[in-house]
Amino acid sequence: MSKGFERPLVAELRHELNALRGNWFWFVMLGIALVVLGAIALGSVVIASLATAVAIGMLIFLGGVAETLGAFWCRGWSGFFFHLLSGVLSIVIGVIFLRAPVGALLALTLLVASFLMVGGIFKIVAAVSYRFAAWGWPLVSGIVDLILGVLIWQEWPASALWVIGLFVGINLVFRGFNWIGLGLSLRALPRPATP
Repeated sequence: MSKGFERPLVAELRHELNALRGNWFWFVMLGIALVVLGAIALGSVVIASLATAVAIGMLIFLGGVAETLGAFWCRGWSGFFFHLLSGVLSIVIGVIFLRAPVGALLALTLLVASFLMVGGIFKIVAAVSYRFAAWGWPLVSGIVDLILGVLIWQEWPASALWVIGLFVGINLVFRGFNWIGLGLSLRALPRPATP
């Protein structure tokens, strides 16, 4: 990248960060709220898992309703029936998730375990096959993903009660610390010089 092209981007980024600087407190408050919510989720992983399954079910249901309504708006389209079928199936799946959140957790946990195992195998194979720069990190990441997937799969169906809630709690805590770090970094920015 040339120096001439790089300087306007840096100046634009500084301008945007300075514009956000006044809101640093709200970023920190958002981060604290997410950390607290994540800690609550980690303290009651079963409830967090069930709440996640219900939330996913509600989102699938609402998406299905929107897709079904959208299908009727474009009845003249040749893909109308496929669009309608997709919406109706989403509604049915959403209702199943809402009526049987434990069954939904079983399916979601098996899906997460499969995703981790298959993704881990692909990362390992790619890292060993191509040996690109710093290929050790993707190799380690693949091994960790594979081990996590196997551990979750071996404990299934019992793991369905805690895996999703644990992952959501950890994610919320780390996202919270990310927002806190951003807020404190914005606060520490030097004030722009006034002309």
